[in-house]
Amino acid sequence: MKRVLVIEDNRDLAYGLRNNLEIEGYQVEVADDGPKGLMRARAGSPDLIILDLMLPGMDGYRVLRALREEGRQTPILILTARGEEADKVRGLRLGADDYVTKPFGVLELLARVEALMRRAVVTTAGTEPSTPLVERFGDVEVHCASRTVLRRGQPVTLTPKEYELLLALIRRRGAVASRIELLTEVWGYSAAVLSRTVDTHVAELRRKLEDDLQAPRHILTVRKAGYRLQA
Repeated sequence: MKRVLVIEDNRDLAYGLRNNLEIEGYQVEVADDGPKGLMRARAGSPDLIILDLMLPGMDGYRVLRALREEGRQTPILILTARGEEADKVRGLRLGADDYVTKPFGVLELLARVEALMRRAVVTTAGTEPSTPLVERFGDVEVHCASRTVLRRGQPVTLTPKEYELLLALIRRRGAVASRIELLTEVWGYSAAVLSRTVDTHVAELRRKLEDDLQAPRHILTVRKAGYRLQA
């Protein structure tokens, strides 16, 4: 049985999440503040963490940073009440796999949980499409065996999802990838799940790998179609 750790201080929301996740067959543990959540994440090794950003004792950003700095790759879905782009981007930069803005629909959240779980299994099993050991475009090198990225010889830190998104674009060899295709391939979502996740991650990749964000040379937007990578 897959285990989910919910770190949420709103008792009603935590109770609702727990009930719905247990109905779907997950084993659920709840922590109502940051320190407890961090302790249970370390001790319990959950398969997925649902993490509120606004927590007593230690906010969700600090919990997220601590887990990623320890090398823990557990999928983390962050909850943010503000709906501000800056909150989402900050969470993704710290290593979150996805985000949901409050208020959210239960069916959407369950779909995202299922997709992150499924993607984690695929990644662990090593069944991703084959890619050459080193890929290059512009002044960027992608070393697939070590999952490292260099730009002008200097390492660039990408989150797991940023790296997988970059690989998905590389594999298409310049062909256009629609947002739905990228959501399905990288996050495991179905077409029914509407999300700006791809756009947010593309913006982060450009920030790290492009010289001019207003006129990117490599990670290009194809109007009304999606994105493509130009070497």
